Amino acid sequence: MAPKPPPLLAAKFPHRLHSLRTFINARVKWVPDPFLDVAVSKEKNLKQILSFKNQLIHSPSKSLPLSSLSLLKPHLDLPTTTALKFFQKYPSFFTLFQPCPSLPLHVKLTPQALTLHKEESAIHGLPAQRDDAVRRLAKLLMLTNAGKLPFYVINRFKFDLGLPYNYVTSLLADYPEYFQVCEVKDSVANKEVLALELVSWRKELVVSEMERRSCGGDLLNLKKGMCLRFSMNFPRGFDLEKRVMNWVEQWQDLPYISPYEDAFHFAPSGDLAEKWAVAVLHELLWLLVSKKTERDNLFCLGDYLGFGDRFKKALRHHPGIFYVSNKIRTQTVVLREAYRKDFLVERHPLMGMRHRYIHLMNKSNDRRKPVGVVAFGSQRKTKDVKTTLAGRMNAKLEDIVLDEAVKIEI
Repeated sequence: MAPKPPPLLAAKFPHRLHSLRTFINARVKWVPDPFLDVAVSKEKNLKQILSFKNQLIHSPSKSLPLSSLSLLKPHLDLPTTTALKFFQKYPSFFTLFQPCPSLPLHVKLTPQALTLHKEESAIHGLPAQRDDAVRRLAKLLMLTNAGKLPFYVINRFKFDLGLPYNYVTSLLADYPEYFQVCEVKDSVANKEVLALELVSWRKELVVSEMERRSCGGDLLNLKKGMCLRFSMNFPRGFDLEKRVMNWVEQWQDLPYISPYEDAFHFAPSGDLAEKWAVAVLHELLWLLVSKKTERDNLFCLGDYLGFGDRFKKALRHHPGIFYVSNKIRTQTVVLREAYRKDFLVERHPLMGMRHRYIHLMNKSNDRRKPVGVVAFGSQRKTKDVKTTLAGRMNAKLEDIVLDEAVKIEI
């Protein structure tokens, strides 16, 4: 790939600004944001369920033994419950059945889940969506100095970038003018690993969201080095110390450094270096369809790019820009300006599909009915379920539930 353009701002600031550090030595408290916590909590188990869905879809029989899916549980950050209980929790999404008496329990998708998958696949197949996914991935690679990233880093962001399940074969192979596969030396693992590389630097993509807004979309009016201010808002009950707020105001007035420039020449502890780190985080989160990702994903990328603890400091010093939620068994970094209460301001088509998946998941939880396991050649399960339901609803409603939800098959 052609080398990254030299930094445009290296000669524009006095040397004292390169190393100046004025952050007040004060503790910036964490205050929960109930709306953004809801936005994160809505997706509890969604990523794991969609991972199971993709495993089932890509199996030849569109089903898999329960035992083989249980092996995936440790890799999907699922709670310490059995795989059987997990699938039973979502009967609107998964069906348990026994192909024949000599075979173990199998899992397959319900017709409702299959329908949603087909609609999601149609969105991934749209030319506009494919081009959008390619641009997002290319811009992610352009945030690096070398324009390349190991696949293990990219795969951490695959879900958040909105890439299809088999994106290497179904997407990248059709854009040879953008990408090529290479090997890079991974300093963490101390070995060569497969990576994705940009074929050439794409000048048309070297514009951050902050810069695009500043010029009103007209790139001819774009001026580098402007003092762009990040949008900031705080939840009710949050109150920065006056001296910290004064520092933030002065910091906001520093020149904006594009995340697509190489600014590692700034002293790591300087205010300009921190503004650049915030710009990189801001642009990265903006590239994601949900405008949020797990904190460990950001730290993994930061470590690979050589940011050290700068991302950690940026998240700690700027709670008005980034919110760290502790919900759903992990820590999630949310770009505050992308949300109004618990709703995205700009909703990507794939986020609309994910909300429909969530609705189907919640439909399962709302009903919380016994799950009938399909046994080959047996009518006993049907009778047991009918008996259980009969005491709670009339016969007509019972027939509807049995037909639409329990899905007993012979």
